[in-house]
Amino acid sequence: MVKQLQARSTEYLKALAREIREANTGRVITYSPKAFFPLTKLCRDSCGYCTFAQPPARVEQAFMSREAIATLADRAVNAGASEALFTLGERPELRYQVAADALRSLGHESTISYLAEAAQIAAAHGLLPHLNPGTLSRNEISLLAPYAVSMGIMLESMVGGLECHRLAPDKAPSLRLATLEAAGSLGVPMTTGLLVGIGDTEEQRVEALEAIARIHSEYGNLQEVIIQNLLPKPGTQMARTDEPTLEVFQRAVALARILLPPGIHLQAPPNLSDDLAGLLDSGIDDLGGISRVTIDHVNPERPWPPLAELEQRVAQLGFDLVPRLPVYPEYADRMHEALDPIPRRLLLSLRDREGYAREHLWFSGQLADLPLEPLRGSGRRQPRPGWLEEISTATSAGELVPREHLELALKAKGSTARAVVELADHLRAEVHGDKVSFVNNRNINYTNVCTFKCRFCAFSKGPNSLNLRGAPYLLDQQAILAKIDEAEMSGATEVCLQGGIHPNFDGKYYLELTEAIHERFPRIHIHAFSALEVFIGAKRLGIGLEEYLQELAARGLRSLPGTAAEILVDRVRAIICPDKLTTAEWLEVHEAAHGAGLRSNVTIMFGTVETAAETARHLELTRALQIRTQGFTEFVPLPFVHMGTPLFARGLSRRGPTLREAILIHSVGRIAYHGTIPNIQASWVKMGVAGASALLHAGANDLGGTLMEESISHAAGAEHPHALDVESLSAIAESAGRTLWQRNTLYQPVKQAHSPKAIA
Repeated sequence: MVKQLQARSTEYLKALAREIREANTGRVITYSPKAFFPLTKLCRDSCGYCTFAQPPARVEQAFMSREAIATLADRAVNAGASEALFTLGERPELRYQVAADALRSLGHESTISYLAEAAQIAAAHGLLPHLNPGTLSRNEISLLAPYAVSMGIMLESMVGGLECHRLAPDKAPSLRLATLEAAGSLGVPMTTGLLVGIGDTEEQRVEALEAIARIHSEYGNLQEVIIQNLLPKPGTQMARTDEPTLEVFQRAVALARILLPPGIHLQAPPNLSDDLAGLLDSGIDDLGGISRVTIDHVNPERPWPPLAELEQRVAQLGFDLVPRLPVYPEYADRMHEALDPIPRRLLLSLRDREGYAREHLWFSGQLADLPLEPLRGSGRRQPRPGWLEEISTATSAGELVPREHLELALKAKGSTARAVVELADHLRAEVHGDKVSFVNNRNINYTNVCTFKCRFCAFSKGPNSLNLRGAPYLLDQQAILAKIDEAEMSGATEVCLQGGIHPNFDGKYYLELTEAIHERFPRIHIHAFSALEVFIGAKRLGIGLEEYLQELAARGLRSLPGTAAEILVDRVRAIICPDKLTTAEWLEVHEAAHGAGLRSNVTIMFGTVETAAETARHLELTRALQIRTQGFTEFVPLPFVHMGTPLFARGLSRRGPTLREAILIHSVGRIAYHGTIPNIQASWVKMGVAGASALLHAGANDLGGTLMEESISHAAGAEHPHALDVESLSAIAESAGRTLWQRNTLYQPVKQAHSPKAIA
């Protein structure tokens, strides 16, 4: 078969490579935002094409200092980089006394030992290390593995004894293959590749690709192969060598895509070729590392293209450019076992849900300017994928969108993500026109004392959480009534009550509090008690859910908030709230509430450890309940605010969702619930004023409440306001070109608006 492939035309090979690439990675082209750390330019090898390696007389110092590593890492993080690429000469201490002396002065006996420390420094300063130290023994890989999320070694060629490697003993193919195999046995994600134009033939390159494929089939750890073209450099042995022709290079790229397993990503560096279109046409899906703070020290004469320009060029060719981490998404989901806690936590901090890099340094709850392009990428439209056309057809026909399509929509990037948002906004306009609703309400969290140990929560206080923000408190009934009196005087139509599960509460507490509020404030809508509070109240009284909810309704309760849902998947709940309600119990409470004549809403707390498939499952389960009961009034996405939470502090979660994920959950919610739940709410507490405005273009039609006093998100570190007045909410609506109207909890118009900018 291989001989037959080699006999085919270059255009045939490229077409086949494109077909394989698009079946696996679609129209997404990745790159890694990085900084280049040339730890040492001294090397015991002398390759005939290399200008990176230098003799001692030509370097100012043998090794980068610890201080230089830390300073460069800080600069890189501030510029948005996530990768520290360490490239270095091989074992210079075996050739140069100056290198051995420098290592001893640093407290090390070998370059590999100092590299391990250098990687730790970079990680401590916020970068994920990717190491390219050359040939390594199994013991050396074990030494480095805790501090590197990935490593690399170029195979270059399967031909031993090439003239360019005559003075480079470490370039023996057998040694480099042994390094790849040793890394495979330890589960370390690896990059390798070929250097085209150093003296081998196409048949020999095919042999090298087959060797790489064999190693991957045995160990499954080769995340990426680089096909690099030789650029002869003045002053080197190969200065007068002809560089490979465009056709030779493109055939090498295409054959790599065809012969390598589909799970291996294929890279060609964009700064080494002037033909980006040809590279994409030949089947690559990655452009390697690109730095905003350092040059390419291996090819200093070839600057990296400016990122905005590259993004635009990629878009013009029909693709979306997406940032990734030095470890690819498939490997980020299965971090190798040896990884040290610092890079392990950093990997969680820097990744998005699918394992790519975060597109923006935006976090829910934090005060920061919203990026001008919330959905990263150029505005150029690309063809919509087939699944998105099927979603559009289904919503137009009033059919339910299947969970598998919701999952794909949640994962969308670039132009596809924008198309999902546009579809959702079209559905929003069909239902609500240009109107945006709000409710004038007060939020009262009557106690932060809780017997449950939800790891995502910084609000509740128990014996093990007294060191977190705030002191334990419990408002007495008179204090609660005074707050409600203040709210009604300001025009509130709703009071929202939620609190921790206090060890002294029995089920009567909720009944008596509800009755006291209703007796004194009969016109106030009591929107109160999470599914957990209801479940525990019924359990402590020893009665059934339906009976308990009917009694609450008889005493004045009118609706339940949808909190305590988090993610309705028990795998996730076992990590973030292991002693809380199960998925089935949350659904049971709300079905019973609807049966008792109470309304409620659906929430989702996202951005911790859940997958897109699990998020889609949450949407599917709650949609099915809505079809049975028609009891949900709205969908309220709540992005995880990570800053003060035990879950993040212990290195168990991401830093909340990315901005793209936060926008898409509102859009996909609109699509999923189309025809079943009409209202999608934007949380200005967690998303901020600018974020809420953006969500009004992404399927949301409601801004929630004025709140007057928000405690839970702020306990976790949210910096947005505790309350917004009607004028502020109206300004959000106007910024999105919408008109604000005041509703009650059940989305009925309030006759007397409380601002001339609000309409009934």
